[in-house]
This record gives sequence, C-alpha cells and structure tokens, in this order.
Amino acid sequence: MRRKWPILAAAIPLMFGWALVAAYPAGATADVAGATGVFGATGVFGATGVFGATAVFATGGQMKPGGPVRQLGRTSADGRSQTVDRSRKTVVSSSNWGGYADTGSSDGFTNVAARWVQPAGHCSSGDQYSAFWVGLDGYTSRTVEQTGSEVDCVGQTAEYYAWYEIYPSAEVIFSNTVKAGDHFSASVSYLGSNKFRLTITDSTEHWKRSATRRLAGAARSSAEVIAEAPCCTNSGGILPLTNFGMVSFSGATVNNADLCTLNPVEITMPHLSVSSLSNCQKFAASYTK
Repeated sequence: MRRKWPILAAAIPLMFGWALVAAYPAGATADVAGATGVFGATGVFGATGVFGATAVFATGGQMKPGGPVRQLGRTSADGRSQTVDRSRKTVVSSSNWGGYADTGSSDGFTNVAARWVQPAGHCSSGDQYSAFWVGLDGYTSRTVEQTGSEVDCVGQTAEYYAWYEIYPSAEVIFSNTVKAGDHFSASVSYLGSNKFRLTITDSTEHWKRSATRRLAGAARSSAEVIAEAPCCTNSGGILPLTNFGMVSFSGATVNNADLCTLNPVEITMPHLSVSSLSNCQKFAASYTK
C-alpha cells in the first residue's frame, strides 16, 4: 500500500448560487502528541498537495508504514463543484467522501459519534480500499481528527482493521481483530487545551480502544460521518473503492444532538449512493459501480 499526501479542496457551501469554492491555505503547522513525545507536523497546502507531515504513534497500536490518506479530495480539475437545492437540502459532490457533514464556524464542534456494522469486501482482482469513520474537521479545514474501520482488497483477499488518524499525521492501526459483520461504535471528542479523544469499540469482538492526542490549530468547524475511498495513488489520485455492498450508519450525533439538527450537508461521490437521513440520525451508503 502507498502513502502520498493528498490534493486538498476546501468546500464552502454558499447561501446564494449553491456553489463550492476551492480554497488553499498558504501553510499549516500542527503539533501532535504521541506516546513518546510531541512531533511537529508541518506542511504546505496548495494545488499540488501537502508534504512533510510526521508520524504519530499510539500505545496499543502501530503506525502503518504505507497506506491511504483520508482527506476530502478535489471534486474537479479546478477544485469546484456544484450543489443543488433538494427541498432546501444542501448536496455537494466530492471525489472520495460520501455521507453527511455538519458545518459552521470555528470552534463550533466538540464531538461526533455514530454506529455501523462492518461491511464485507467483495474482492476479485487488484487492490481496492474503503473506510468508514466519524471525525471532526476536514470539510473546510486543513486537519481531520477521525477514527473508523476499513476493508481493503489485496487481490482476492479482504483485509479488515480499525484505525485512527490525526491528519496530516499518519494513521495508527489497532492490532485488534476486525471481521465483516462486526458492530462498531466510534466517537471523536474535543477535551479542551488542543486535546482530542478518539474512541472506537467493536462490541462483536469485545474490544475498545481510545487515544487522547494533542493537535494545535484544529478549527473544529465541521463534523462528519463518512464512507470513503482513501487517497492516494502514485499519481496523486483517489484509490479504487472496495465493493463493500452497503454500510448503514445509525445513532449519528453531533454536539450531543441528532445529526440533522445542525442542518447537515449531504456529500456524494462517484460509485456510491447516499440515502436520505432517517430519524434524524440514520443513513446508508451503497456501492454502485
């Protein structure tokens, strides 16, 4: 598996015109607290991507030496996409995220949580990747604090695992067993003083993992529940999406309230359909390729 830093596009829904505008911050600096100290993660954000982020380690987990980067991808060659008004619902397109995001002003989001059942990977040939997660930031900001599960196809073999990532630092993979059909719950919470707690529980396999990490400069301007085709190929593109059938998210909450109470944005992506929200906190994402 490969690791290259992604091309980022910050999508900003407008009240008039229903358009997204790509924005590239001039630079970024983040301090990430790991098990053995604080590592500086610096990068330059621009049309060509992000470079120079360092790794973060966690007790009970291991850094994956190479793997997909989980970040909102560019939606078109010039970084722009259109939104449409579906009964006053904002819908945006992404190259690699599918699901829902609540967005707002900086410092507006303190926690996000959801449950899902790990879907099975239907593998035939070649390598494919798919991730399912909850997180803060990343919709319009330059960091993402996220945790979730994954199924990757390595040829005809499906590989399952759980992870967390304080982007732009590297993902940390938990060594615990993950299988198709496992019941997951996950949350990301801001604790104050630049600290985040990322927790994921596999109630089927009877394990729980939690990491508390420090990240300076996180905007806390969005919260997401997402199915994703991670980034990047050797040329910087989105990795092929695993055929996972369908994943159903439930119990989705943001700031201790149901997901729909904060006017969520529906995010669509190629080869994935996203259902409408049900009971204010449930939706499904289905593979369609």
